[in-house]
Amino acid sequence: MRLRTLPLSAAGVLLGILLAVADWKVDPWTAVLIVLTTTCLQILSNLSNELGDVLRGTDTAERQGPQYGILGGGMTVADMKKLIGLFVVLCMVFGAAMTWRAFGTLWDMTAILVLMLGAAAIAGAMKYTLGHNPYGYRAKGDFYVFLFFGLVAVLGSYFVCTKGVGLHWKLLLPATGVGCFSVGVLNVNNIRDMKTDAANRVTVAIKLGLKRARIYQTVLIGLGWACMAAYCLLCWPSLWHWMWVITLPLYIIHLKSIWTREDRALDPMLPLLVMSTFALSLLFGLGFCVYLFQ
Repeated sequence: MRLRTLPLSAAGVLLGILLAVADWKVDPWTAVLIVLTTTCLQILSNLSNELGDVLRGTDTAERQGPQYGILGGGMTVADMKKLIGLFVVLCMVFGAAMTWRAFGTLWDMTAILVLMLGAAAIAGAMKYTLGHNPYGYRAKGDFYVFLFFGLVAVLGSYFVCTKGVGLHWKLLLPATGVGCFSVGVLNVNNIRDMKTDAANRVTVAIKLGLKRARIYQTVLIGLGWACMAAYCLLCWPSLWHWMWVITLPLYIIHLKSIWTREDRALDPMLPLLVMSTFALSLLFGLGFCVYLFQ
């Protein structure tokens, strides 16, 4: 299930939830169901990713990252397929419960829109490496990660928490910021695996080459920080709104390592960026809540 990266799925939705709390009265159970749905979606994505890579021969004993269930010998392909089916069901159950709790129905247009978005998220989670034409093998993973872990996570959770009202254009800034950090997590993974992926997978990192992939990573982190700062500047000025800046040293360490490490030595930088993004998102949202309730 790749537990070390699960906080990434929580980062965007927690930020959306906390920003909604700062603006509206949010139902706690709706917030809990949002987090459960999103966590199940990321686990589904991780399981599907492993199965697809194994079936296509991309993941072998030579991969630079950790060994997972199938290659580690703990599961068979049939076991993995059953587990994927279980998490598809969990995503549907939690997603439906979330929608019903937020809107009181599953049948009006707003609820149906949320359910359709959930169905798209399930399909996106599975088709990264599974299916006849997986987008993760065509250098399109960055776009989908930005879309679902950034825009959909932040804007979608805010939308559900506020029962379909209250969205404003400024929220695109933190949503874009989290999206950039999330793409950065994928890019670190792809830089680490460039040598083993090159045989049968095309990623943005492989297209760019090592040096430009490192530049791409630097731009993603810089743009993410710029978007978060811009949102704070556009809102009410308060020192509470800048609590998240204390995570800056973690990002500096991350980028320094991106430029000085290769292959397996890059692996620790993946969970570091995940936890840095989670901490930044949590502090960012809490800063707006504290300012409101002080």
